[in-house]
Amino acid sequence: MAHESVPPEPVDIELTATVRADEMCFGEEPRTHVGFDGHPGHESRSGSDRVNLPDRVAKGVTYRQVQVHYALESRLTLPGDD
Repeated sequence: MAHESVPPEPVDIELTATVRADEMCFGEEPRTHVGFDGHPGHESRSGSDRVNLPDRVAKGVTYRQVQVHYALESRLTLPGDD
C-alpha cells in the first residue's frame, strides 16, 4: 500500500474502506489530494491498494471488476512526546 509518512504504533485513529465496481469510466482525469492538519500535532499516513485500476486513471477508459482498499492512520502527538 502506498503511504504518506509512517506513524509509529499505536495509532489513535484508523479508517479503512473498500469500494467495488463492476465497471467505471472517468469523464476526466481526477485530481486528488489527502492532507492532514489540526491540533494537537499528529503523525499520519494514508494509501490505497487497487485491483484493476491504475494509480493514474485515463479519461474515457472503462475499467472492469475494480476494487480499491483505502486506509488512513493517525497518531496524535502532544508537546514533549518523543
